[in-house]
Amino acid sequence: MSVSDDDIAHVYEVFEGLEGVTHRKMMGGASFYCDGQIFAIISASGQIYLKAKGDFAAALADEGASKFSMEDGRTMGYWTLPDAAVDDPEIATDWARRALAAL
Repeated sequence: MSVSDDDIAHVYEVFEGLEGVTHRKMMGGASFYCDGQIFAIISASGQIYLKAKGDFAAALADEGASKFSMEDGRTMGYWTLPDAAVDDPEIATDWARRALAAL
């Protein structure tokens, strides 16, 4: 299964308040960049994740976000977009800006 063009279009809608967003499909999902800096991914299942570590990862966890994990249990430094942001571009864009600031 791989990410659909509709899923990718949804990510652009969610982050519509963020200028300079581009993407690249890879490994069944896609990576999203802002002015060349990766800040988010979408999994093959359509789940949006933000790149995070340290205090920013803790803030996402406090909002109920989950860390990205692969089928074999390995994890990566990406956390799900908080539920309140999934369909709210204003909230999602705020989280994306926070992700970029934390990089």
